[in-house]
Amino acid sequence: MPHKAINKLGELERAVMDAVWAAGADGRAPLSVREVHDELSRSRDLAYTTVMTVMGRLAESGLLTQERSGRAYLYAAADSREELTATSMRAQLSGMAAPDRRTAMLHFLGDATAEEIADLKAALAEVEQRHSEGPRP
Repeated sequence: MPHKAINKLGELERAVMDAVWAAGADGRAPLSVREVHDELSRSRDLAYTTVMTVMGRLAESGLLTQERSGRAYLYAAADSREELTATSMRAQLSGMAAPDRRTAMLHFLGDATAEEIADLKAALAEVEQRHSEGPRP
């Protein structure tokens, strides 16, 4: 099932994903709906069923994995935030012809900071290194 684009997530969906990604980074994943609800309820008034519905929809769209644990489900991120962002960026560029793709990239990078350009150069150097090493077994 295709992933929902990260830039198409609503505010609550993004908050749920942020909580799940943070739990994964801290080694606390997978999470129950109750754990995510408790986390999000610290800063907003949310019904448990609202969080349950959002997490179910995120699982249906392929952003969360869902596994049965007794009577409840446990959820984890299907991909990292970085992988999802890269997928969204690739999807935006995939249907464009080479000149248009290059122009879109130039517009994207036109306002880049020196730090962002340095990050881009480092990422390109890493990708070039991987390509020069050939395919991995």
